Amino acid sequence: MKLSSNGLPVPFTPDLFGPLRPSADLLSPRDPAALRARLRADGYLYLPGLLDRAEVLRLRGRYFSLFPPGLLAAGSDPEEGVFSGQVPADVPEYGVAGHPAYGFVRSAPFDRFVGNPVLAALAAQLLDSEVRMLPRRILRHFHRGARRASRAHVDFDYMDQGSPSLVTFWIPVGDCPPRTGALVYLEGSHRLPPEEYAPLRDVTDRPGDRRQICHDLELTARTLGRRWLWADFAAGDVMVHVPHIIHASLDTTTDAMRLSVDARFVRSGDTPDPRWLRPWSADDGA
Repeated sequence: MKLSSNGLPVPFTPDLFGPLRPSADLLSPRDPAALRARLRADGYLYLPGLLDRAEVLRLRGRYFSLFPPGLLAAGSDPEEGVFSGQVPADVPEYGVAGHPAYGFVRSAPFDRFVGNPVLAALAAQLLDSEVRMLPRRILRHFHRGARRASRAHVDFDYMDQGSPSLVTFWIPVGDCPPRTGALVYLEGSHRLPPEEYAPLRDVTDRPGDRRQICHDLELTARTLGRRWLWADFAAGDVMVHVPHIIHASLDTTTDAMRLSVDARFVRSGDTPDPRWLRPWSADDGA
């Protein structure tokens, strides 16, 4: 399997990659204490099939049906999200006002999807508290050829003006194996002191943004002596992770486009980062 991230190859070898540990066995019957313990131990919960697959694919279809003709491959269904190879010229820059993603995160179908009580109930059990979802919920859309992916980072570096007691839910909106641009998690990295990976911030393709750790995933793994953990994500799967685990995404190299949702929960009584209290826009700087 040939993988890359931000255009840099990442060899798919046993010293660089390992499997994510599934935790769906802790959901039936639901064992909140065991889920919290697993989240503390691993820094993540991989929950295959937590959501209804058909519901996830309906959301995918609704989103891709908002684009003008030309984005989707001829004869394909919007739920498939198959890229034609060209973005129509009249589509605004991704995620800003006028782009379908901007309006979609403010729409009733999106609100219903992220408002699924299954998600809030799980977050409440993991944080052992009443919770609220932060209004800044992100829709990420990648297609082959863009050579654009999430660089290695920890979430808290992007929301460090609020409480660190939060959980991120990453939801692939469609099947998302590694070559479609899946997330990968650096094994055990939530236990690393920031000064251990601080030197990697000097190896960057974005010198103006010190929040990212590194765009070179092979260098990151070898420097820190840890593997990237991966899975063949399917529609209906959910990842939950803590704010200090290093993670990144791979390049989308398949015809099927990557679509995913980031939703974050905090304890109801905590003070969140104020930048996350308004709806997401790709140019909001947060």
